[in-house]
Amino acid sequence: MDKLAITRITSKLITIGVFMASVILSGCTRGTVVYRSQIPIFDNSTFYDAQGNFDEGAAKDAYISLMKYHGYPIFPETRKNLWVSDYGTGQFTKLGLGAHMFINQEKDHYMLMDLFLLPHQMLPEHWHLPAENNPAKREGWLVRSGKSYIGGIGDDNLTAHPEVVIPNCHMQGTTMTKHVVPATEGEFVGLAEIESRHWQFGGPEGAIITEVATIHTNSGVRHSDIGINDHFLGN
Repeated sequence: MDKLAITRITSKLITIGVFMASVILSGCTRGTVVYRSQIPIFDNSTFYDAQGNFDEGAAKDAYISLMKYHGYPIFPETRKNLWVSDYGTGQFTKLGLGAHMFINQEKDHYMLMDLFLLPHQMLPEHWHLPAENNPAKREGWLVRSGKSYIGGIGDDNLTAHPEVVIPNCHMQGTTMTKHVVPATEGEFVGLAEIESRHWQFGGPEGAIITEVATIHTNSGVRHSDIGINDHFLGN
């Protein structure tokens, strides 16, 4: 074999090696973050102390793990700015939420935040009313990673999605709205009607969702579950 042939073969091998390395790096890591190496598994008991008090720090750590799994960018203030809740149910892995509010601008009535759902975790059914001189919230959701089953008003198709299991800690396993839109990465779903009830349910890999909306007013939120509503409003 002449030197020219050897050179060509060597060049091809190097090109293939560089290509494979780039595929591995782009598919498995983004910077120092491991991307989709293993689906996070969470035990509900790890989110409560011996007295049954909800551990917000442990909940934040869980969402950070979810972010790492999906290759979501983690900024220096991400963990600090995370809002987490189990809505007073004691069943965080089944009913809960993580949220990072980037902006909630009352003057011009716009808002942007990211929502985080663990695998098979439900955001409870709720709706938004006018409050504190702000209009009822208009909103929509873009699924960035994973899958979210977005529930709301419309024809009842809940039974067509047996993978969506409403936990017993939410109105004894029920919701008032039963129309489900399965949304995967890159899909946007808007609120069907202003002041209508809605909820979400994380898929097997959880979900990271960007919410775009008019201003969010805490005092204008109402939950279908009376117990959750009382907990949220501090009653």
